[in-house]
Amino acid sequence: MTLKLGVIGTGAIGADHIRRCMQTLSGARVTAVNDINAESAASAVKSYAPNAKVFSDPHALIKSDEVDAVLVTSWGPSHEEFVLASITAGKYVFCEKPLATTGEGCRHIVDAEMKHGKRLVQVGFMRPYDSGYRALKAVLDSGKIGDPLMLHCAHRNPRVGKNYNTDMAITDTLIHELDVLRWMLNDDYVSAQVIFPRKTPKSLPHLRDPQIVLLETAKGTRIDVEIFVNCQYGYDIQCEIVGELGIAKLPEPSAVLLRSEAARSEEILTDWKERFIGAYDVELQDFIDGVRSDKLRGPSAWSGYAAAVAADVCIKAQVSGAVEPINLPAQPAFYN
Repeated sequence: MTLKLGVIGTGAIGADHIRRCMQTLSGARVTAVNDINAESAASAVKSYAPNAKVFSDPHALIKSDEVDAVLVTSWGPSHEEFVLASITAGKYVFCEKPLATTGEGCRHIVDAEMKHGKRLVQVGFMRPYDSGYRALKAVLDSGKIGDPLMLHCAHRNPRVGKNYNTDMAITDTLIHELDVLRWMLNDDYVSAQVIFPRKTPKSLPHLRDPQIVLLETAKGTRIDVEIFVNCQYGYDIQCEIVGELGIAKLPEPSAVLLRSEAARSEEILTDWKERFIGAYDVELQDFIDGVRSDKLRGPSAWSGYAAAVAADVCIKAQVSGAVEPINLPAQPAFYN
């Protein structure tokens, strides 16, 4: 059976997922699309899915018999509405991050899914599908470096747009670390603090950049994450685990080592889509395979909720400067 997918949101990531589903992955095709911008939806259909139907109403798309499962790649504040509607319709739904813009919104989704009685939601956290993070987790799980004591991480972008604000350093940027580090350590966060170093002159007036987030886990592991979204030089993701017996580092993306003009150099990526293109392919294929087998295996609504609860506290810590507690309820057996 070929899975019929409906895509809500045809911006950069939505259009790329449509291309991915139609040209790279197997077992599914895009049959319906919707976007608040009708021209964007029409352009995506013309480029990648010429036989797909353009819906003017996203809720009509969700309810349509032409759609077996839904991809939500629209504006973040709309995610909660469309995921809840998909659950009500009894349809599997893949939702790009954030699952909802607050922990409370994510909890609404968790409660609705548990009431439905079956996992229907997968959240678009792609880093657990990245080969580098999987290799790093395999080393940690093997015990070769002992238990983790500290993690030193960085999330750097060359620059961001005018609409990017200080909160978004948490909700749009750090949110990936909040998910993947929790997955890698198999541990939950108990506190957060945010520190602002000297501001880069490359930042816009309304944006405080860079910032450092300090996290503590229930097992006592300490984590520092540098968020620097106007670093200029490239898109750079770093993660180093300091264990009892050794250190493990996230491998760099493969690049040609060049010796030229009396220098040795390697190219640094500037586009986040290129850095994680393989992970995006694997995560969506996993969603498609999970729907077809009637059992999802990817990041759950609870993963989205846990990350959002921590993000809410980090935003609070941006203002207070204090060490703020993170209180995450026990994970329900439904998500074990």
